[in-house]
Amino acid sequence: MDAYLLLLREDPSQYATLSPAQMGEIVERYRAWSEKLAAQGRLVGGQKLADEGGKRLRAGAAGAGPIVTDGPYIESKDVIGGTFIVRAASYDEAIALVADCPHLAGDNVIELRRIEIE
Repeated sequence: MDAYLLLLREDPSQYATLSPAQMGEIVERYRAWSEKLAAQGRLVGGQKLADEGGKRLRAGAAGAGPIVTDGPYIESKDVIGGTFIVRAASYDEAIALVADCPHLAGDNVIELRRIEIE
């Protein structure tokens, strides 16, 4: 069975006006969803990423090391807010597993990628 990476893309500004109770409800929906997948033996892991935006690295001049910039980036409206890894036999099966993920509420996007394991 293959493993699939879910990159949870979101616009963090959508959470700016939510109360702590509302945020708690959202967290609970993710917890319940991930526990369901774990009970089915389909969840490999998952993590919420910190909201600060991270770093972006790209090749610098020869021998100079990478060029590092802060994120998120002015041209980007969304960030990767977290990840999950699930087990599925195919993309179709992975899509079926992810169809009820709470992240699909609103304008959020899940990028689904098969992980190559040799």
